[in-house]
Amino acid sequence: MYSIIIADDHGLIRQGIKSIICQDPEMEVLAEAANGVELLDLLRSIRPDMIILDISMPKMNGIEAVEHIRELYPDIKILILTMYSNSQYFYHTISAGAHGYLMKDDSDDELLTAIRTVQQGRTYVSPQLAQEVTDEMVSAFRDKGKVPLVCLTEREKQVLKLVVKGYTSKKMADILCLSPRTVDHHRANLLKKFKMKNTVDLVNHVIRNSIVIPDD
Repeated sequence: MYSIIIADDHGLIRQGIKSIICQDPEMEVLAEAANGVELLDLLRSIRPDMIILDISMPKMNGIEAVEHIRELYPDIKILILTMYSNSQYFYHTISAGAHGYLMKDDSDDELLTAIRTVQQGRTYVSPQLAQEVTDEMVSAFRDKGKVPLVCLTEREKQVLKLVVKGYTSKKMADILCLSPRTVDHHRANLLKKFKMKNTVDLVNHVIRNSIVIPDD
């Protein structure tokens, strides 16, 4: 039996995925998780062959979870199942170590195809992204890590999301229970880390490259 764990913060989606997988007598769902933290807890006691993982989840998003899983459990295959059709998300997940990328509005049969493709050791790409993605590009991002991922603290991630939303330092300070001076310090650090001259350039860069992962 090919064993799978499903990680998605929507129970109905988990059940839908499970019902499709159960159509194949050679596959089984070992467990389910509602977020990345819960998933990592499960992996301390369960070792599946594959994890089917959403990108946008609370507590720890899918890309962060992929990085942890690949570091701790490199033999586990990872299939991303998401609503994001932006190719930048695909490249982020592949760079982090995912083995496949499937869209939530792809067909039921496509899910089983994706699982079998990754199971056989190949990279799976959703038909919706197939025209944008080539095998050479996948190899480049996986092997050379060309996606410019910037290491941010949790507080910097919070500030960056608010910067993208257009909040002032005062408003951010109120939301995060910080002083405006502290917020300005974090904003300055963000400019330095992303090598941007001003906030407008920073926001454009973040949006263009899908660096901020939206929360549900």
